[in-house]
Amino acid sequence: MIEKLSRLFVRTLRDDPADAEVPSHRWLVRAGYIRRVAPGVYSWLPLGLKVLRKVETIVREEMVAMGAQEVLFPALLPREPYEATNRWTDYGDNLFRLKDRRGADMLLGPTHEEIFTLTVKDMYSSYKDLPLSLFQIQTKYRDEARPRAGLLRGREFVMKDSYSFDIDDEGLDASYRAHRDAYIRIFERLGLEYVIVSAMAGAMGGSASEEFLAVAKNGEDTFVRSPGGYAANVEAVRIAAPEALPLDDAPTMSVVDTPDARSIAAVVDVLNAEHAQDQPWTADQMLKNLVFLVKHPDGTTEPLAIGLPGDRDVDAKRLEAVFEPSVAVPFTPEDFEKYPALNVGFMGPVDASGAAILGEESATGIRYVVDPRVVTGTHWVTGANAVDQHLTGVTMGRDFTPDGVLDVADVREGDAAPDGSGPMQLARGIEMGHIFQLGRRYAEALGLKVLDKNGKLVTVTMGSYGVGVSRAVAAVAEATCDDKGLCWPLELAPYQVQILATGKDISVFEEADRIAGELSERGLDVLVDDRKASPGVKFADSEILGMPIIVVVGRGLADGVVEVRNRATGERSEVAVADAVSAVLELAGR
Repeated sequence: MIEKLSRLFVRTLRDDPADAEVPSHRWLVRAGYIRRVAPGVYSWLPLGLKVLRKVETIVREEMVAMGAQEVLFPALLPREPYEATNRWTDYGDNLFRLKDRRGADMLLGPTHEEIFTLTVKDMYSSYKDLPLSLFQIQTKYRDEARPRAGLLRGREFVMKDSYSFDIDDEGLDASYRAHRDAYIRIFERLGLEYVIVSAMAGAMGGSASEEFLAVAKNGEDTFVRSPGGYAANVEAVRIAAPEALPLDDAPTMSVVDTPDARSIAAVVDVLNAEHAQDQPWTADQMLKNLVFLVKHPDGTTEPLAIGLPGDRDVDAKRLEAVFEPSVAVPFTPEDFEKYPALNVGFMGPVDASGAAILGEESATGIRYVVDPRVVTGTHWVTGANAVDQHLTGVTMGRDFTPDGVLDVADVREGDAAPDGSGPMQLARGIEMGHIFQLGRRYAEALGLKVLDKNGKLVTVTMGSYGVGVSRAVAAVAEATCDDKGLCWPLELAPYQVQILATGKDISVFEEADRIAGELSERGLDVLVDDRKASPGVKFADSEILGMPIIVVVGRGLADGVVEVRNRATGERSEVAVADAVSAVLELAGR
């Protein structure tokens, strides 16, 4: 295929868009691949659409190769199936809701578990029909509170979602492995550096859950990995609790004056100045207590207190993942007014008399959960629930007993991996795929049952598997662009070759067309810059547009040579006109 740039629907921009936060967003807009319509909503222009379709082709080929069958469901959906699974409520404000002219509630599909389930229920009734895997590539809609980063966090996006249906858990394991292997092939073909990490299932529900993350310094997701092979999304890290300690030698609980010491650092300073001991007091000896209001999708709320070592903070994303679809927000001054027993800056699970202040059985009735590091026999410095006072020697299991354990503290570089495989390293990534073993949640809610070998009705077990197709375009752009523009790999580039006709002599344009024709005959897509523009403009645009191979037909033609450039490496070479096609084919691996 040959396209002339003079008639291609594209305009490059010299300035960055005002809302661009990451390189992929900046270059995809500047190169004329996408255009913003509204926050988190983009139009695909010809160049961008070609890349998107190539990503779709890779995904489709690998899904079909693993035995999945393609379907296409509507984006506009009725409320009732989502009501049956409670996701009409659980999705909260992220769901686009609307009413039709008859007043019936509708939504724009964020995911399609319900519709896949009901379709299989409508058509299949026997174990002989299973296993089954179905997939679609379709636009999804989520009303993101803060759409950002171009295609990486939008309100409308293209996604491949697939679902497996099996008669038993053994079958689900096999379907899960097949999808996992297909995903490995997909991301290898996309050329992405990626990691597979343990993940949270979130509002989707289910048990086993893994994410495929493209490694990217601008990625929104933080993940960890260890030298021994442990890898997890930071939300899914579960700290191994230390061994419990005996209570026999626990210190006596004592009151200490800590005037104006409302922060961990201030308490440490007061203790080291006024109550010195053999070893300096440190922040990790403090028990920090934070209070949140948990807001549920049905509109109900409940308070929750979290105790954690003073050198740690609550990680907002880990907290969000635990409570999804509910949300937990810090107590406001108005919230604290309802609980006068709580002294901000001096809170603890007990007061100086030993009376419980936090916990379901306490004076406040506020449920109290602690970090896994807070185990029986550990002793802490914490607030005395009296202004300017703290308690030392407050011992877990003797002086207070929490209502549960909640692992939401920040994970740090060098923390020990939960499986003992060494210190964890932190890195950033872009979520490209997520696979779940859903189990029977949706099948039970919607009545998907089949007859087993014994003629008994059994509930089908399901898996759910997503790939961010439009997000992949941005992820590849993010991974391959440089300070001059986009730089596509050969398999995804809109055109593998861009030929620049730089000159006014008609022979330059004729030679550019001849080379383009031969390359097209050899199976390459070619973009010819035939515009009446200066060489400088053409060179700059070729770098922004990012085709992997650039051929310059210009002044050297008089000497019988053209220049061939590798956009990725920047390497340039002059070759004889007669050898131009073979040089390009060699670069293209043909």
